[in-house]
Amino acid sequence: MSEMLLDTSSPLTRDDFSLFQLPQTFFVDLEDLDRRWKAMQKQVHPDKFSMAGASAQRVAMQWSSRINEAHRRLKTPLTRASYLCELLGSPIEAENNTAMPEAFLIEQITLRESLDDAQIKEDFDRLESLVQAGIAQRQAQCALWLDGLTSAQPKNAAQEVRAWMFLDRFLQDIQKRMAQLSEVNP
Repeated sequence: MSEMLLDTSSPLTRDDFSLFQLPQTFFVDLEDLDRRWKAMQKQVHPDKFSMAGASAQRVAMQWSSRINEAHRRLKTPLTRASYLCELLGSPIEAENNTAMPEAFLIEQITLRESLDDAQIKEDFDRLESLVQAGIAQRQAQCALWLDGLTSAQPKNAAQEVRAWMFLDRFLQDIQKRMAQLSEVNP
C-alpha cells in the first residue's frame, strides 16, 4: 500500500470504514488496518503541528483522536461486528435489549453452574474451551450475515453479537476465577 493520504477536509463524522478507505465488511485485514492507521497518524499527529497555530493543533488533535477511536473499534472483532450492526440499522443496545432465546439462557445458566462447581484447572480449561468454541461459532455466523454471504440480516447478526457479548463476559469471569484459584493454590 502506498502512503495513504487522509482527506482532512471531509467530516470527522464519516464512518470508520470510509475513514480508513475500507469496505464495510466483518473480515478486515488487521495488518492492512494497522498500516493505514499508522500512515494516517503520521499525517495528522499533533506533534507535527507544534509550530502551527492553536487552531491547527486542535484540528490535528481531533483527527488523531478520531483515527485512534476508529482503529480501536475496527481492530477487535466484537466491536467491529457491533459497529457494523449499527451501520446496518440494527444497533446492539445491549443495555436496553437483553432479550435472548430461551435455549441460550438455559445454556448460560448451565455454564454458570459449571463455573460455580469448578475446582481444578482442568474444569476451568474445559469451560474456557466451550466458551471459546461458542464465541467462534457466533463470530462465524455474524460474518456470514454481515458480509453478505447470505442475505443481509442485521437483526439476526445483532442477536448473535449480544450472545457473543454474554460469552465474552463469561470468558472474562472464567479467567478471573482461574486467577483467584492460582492465588489460593500457587
